[in-house]
Amino acid sequence: MLISPTLAQTIGLEEAVMLQVLADMISQRESSKRPLNPRLEWIKVNDAELQEVFPFWAPVDIKRVQASLHALGVILIDGVTSEDSGNSHYFAIEDNSSVENPVTNTSNTVPSSKPKPAGKTALIPANWQPDDNWLKLCKQHSIPEQFALELVPEFVFYWRERGEARFSWGNAFYKHVLKEWRNEQTRKGTYELASNMSAEWRPNTDALGILVNAGINASFIEDAIPEFVLYWRERGAVHGAWNTKFIEHIRRQWAKFSASFGHDDTPQVIPADWQPSAECYEILQLAEIDEEYARSRIPEFVLYWRDSQQVKASWNTVFLQFIKQDWAHKLKQFENADINYADDQTIVGSSQQKIKERFQRIADRSWAE
Repeated sequence: MLISPTLAQTIGLEEAVMLQVLADMISQRESSKRPLNPRLEWIKVNDAELQEVFPFWAPVDIKRVQASLHALGVILIDGVTSEDSGNSHYFAIEDNSSVENPVTNTSNTVPSSKPKPAGKTALIPANWQPDDNWLKLCKQHSIPEQFALELVPEFVFYWRERGEARFSWGNAFYKHVLKEWRNEQTRKGTYELASNMSAEWRPNTDALGILVNAGINASFIEDAIPEFVLYWRERGAVHGAWNTKFIEHIRRQWAKFSASFGHDDTPQVIPADWQPSAECYEILQLAEIDEEYARSRIPEFVLYWRDSQQVKASWNTVFLQFIKQDWAHKLKQFENADINYADDQTIVGSSQQKIKERFQRIADRSWAE
């Protein structure tokens, strides 16, 4: 397919592609006359045929480019009569200016109805205003008319300063409005997405997938969510990309965590004589978890994972998650028990408030800072 660069510059590349194909179809098919304009040659084309000749466009794109050519006044479209079947329309091309045919080098015509490319290039007038048809075309993209009109002074000033001539200032303005509207929607979308951190917030599937694919332990990620939510809720910050912020946070914390344990990426079965590292007990101490209690859980921990024969890259990480969850569960049992019977000396304080405070400290991840 050969497309005239001048034509593409005048009416747009997509429009030039469709116009050239329609011109070829008109030259190859049997044409007819239509009451809408008897002097023109009309051909009947249905939606299936259009999709066949434009396989690189979706149906919605075909309709969009059709509407653009029609608004430009380049083609005429006439609906089918009642006896016709299928989604068919009659197409014709106006005849006041030429479009080069790549096969025969003869001329097919483009229309004279507004908005249209002028017969020759011209500078933009100081009092230029877009034609109503251009504004209607903008509305098809849900662009408010007021938004388009507010761009006129700047558009005119810019092109008068440049001193360039165009075939169709309406077409140039239409494309300018589309660009500015998309930019406005992008800016507006970013602002509207900004929100406070909610208590129910969780990272989406894409964010979790990125972190897991980076080799970060899924339990580590899950365990960091409450801390992340609490941190930003207390600060009342407003942000539009919490998932991105969460990914950055987890990557930093995982890097620090891995470095502190001399993390080995090679997964392995837990040894029969496995023991937590000294750093592991230090972290548990910061979380106010009793060391003797943690040591008492090691045999059960090792037996479970020896029986399962699963491999892990860091058994210290798995042990930390296990002890924290087990310790938190133990505290929760005390919280739900009658306060009058809560005499266990392993819990500091006797009130429910102190129990809740201690339970919250268990979820603290300040050790990873």
